[in-house]
Amino acid sequence: MTDAGTGVTGRAALADGGTDTRQVPQLPEATERLAVDFAGDGSGVDEMSWGMLEIWRAMQSQRSALPLGGRSPLPAGTTVAGVVAELRYLMSRFPSMRTRLRFGSDGPPRQELFASGTIGLEIYDAADASDPDEVAAAVEETYRGTDFDYAAEWPLRMAVVRRDGRPTHLVAVMNHLVTDALGGEIMQREVKARRTAPVTGMQQLEQARWQRSPAGQRQNERALRYWEGVLRAVPDRQLPGPTDLRSPRHWHAELRSPALTAALPVIAARTGAELATVRLALFAVALHRTTGIGSVAVRPVVNNRFRPALADVVCMVAQSGVCLLDVEGADVDQAVERAMRSTLSAYKHAYFHPERLADLVARVSRERGTDVTVGCFFNDRSLPVPDAPLPAPDELARTLRTALADTEFRWTLRQDTPTERLFVTIDDTPDGPRYEFRVDTHFISPAGTEALARAMETVAVEAALARTDA
Repeated sequence: MTDAGTGVTGRAALADGGTDTRQVPQLPEATERLAVDFAGDGSGVDEMSWGMLEIWRAMQSQRSALPLGGRSPLPAGTTVAGVVAELRYLMSRFPSMRTRLRFGSDGPPRQELFASGTIGLEIYDAADASDPDEVAAAVEETYRGTDFDYAAEWPLRMAVVRRDGRPTHLVAVMNHLVTDALGGEIMQREVKARRTAPVTGMQQLEQARWQRSPAGQRQNERALRYWEGVLRAVPDRQLPGPTDLRSPRHWHAELRSPALTAALPVIAARTGAELATVRLALFAVALHRTTGIGSVAVRPVVNNRFRPALADVVCMVAQSGVCLLDVEGADVDQAVERAMRSTLSAYKHAYFHPERLADLVARVSRERGTDVTVGCFFNDRSLPVPDAPLPAPDELARTLRTALADTEFRWTLRQDTPTERLFVTIDDTPDGPRYEFRVDTHFISPAGTEALARAMETVAVEAALARTDA
């Protein structure tokens, strides 16, 4: 399970950002809806944890549940009874699955954990002329596109698609309050192993209590002091905008670059940095190269699982930190070195009360007389890869030259539904890493976005070929 993605809205996206008229198959009536009872440890009501509150603010501003999950084929021999058992396990084991929101007259909603309940599992039968995967796609799209009732509905929607009585596909979609990307991976491992030992780590209710404690308040104060230092140093112009006030305003694109993938390990080996740090440095250099902005303010998404109490929890603990990368006049190796130093501080201080941060941003903006909102996000969700022997310089040059011919940049969606000003997400796919760019075109134009994406590739290739004998 990954972080929120944008599903199609009933029509297929075109490379130029338009849409065509191919429709997602119409959703048939569910054949039946099974009631699945569950029970787990813990119950209670408290304020939302910091991770929950940060994603809730994003969900509200983007008017979306930012859904996780999707559809997948089921192994031969899967039974409906087996899926029922898996659903019961999910709901019983993970407190975040049994959590709803309680709304009051003012302030953000509170979380409410239930010790038991009942959830529905829908069954859809594909007709003789229907492709089960198309039916599953229609179910997934319906689940993604239908608003969640956060107070009265469990945060998970699950269905089985059958053909001739045999389960062929599973559809599972949940709202983003349940967990972040790494929590989803932990969940998948535990479901596969069917672990029965009690869950470990600080769960959401306990997090809320700790965050009010003296230790939690000290963490928040340290984080906000660090943030204030960065906010007072960010440049007045953080992105190229304003651009023309076009509509639809919010555009999505993706870059697939085998050359960038091939160049990264060479730079990482030379600098001794992790691939994630190299990608962040390349992004900063590319943004500088395409905009002239020398100090790049960026919010890397931090999973916070390096904190011992949060290492194995399945809930929302990821938050976006902040760092300021001065890359003007720096080559890539120098930028990587600066990124290594800056991200350490960013990660350390990426655990804070989001509403207190909003207050801080407003105050510093008033005092500086300019908007200091850092609207540039970088979410690297790719997994580490094992070290491998590096190619010889001449082989590397041939590989990169060939790979450049396979670069693909395309626009996938245009919409008026809000997104952040610039949000870059990196995901692993069977076809290699995918770089997704979600942009507010009032801050960075479509042409500027494509230039930024292609500059990341160019900078990486140039850096990989430089000093190859070093």
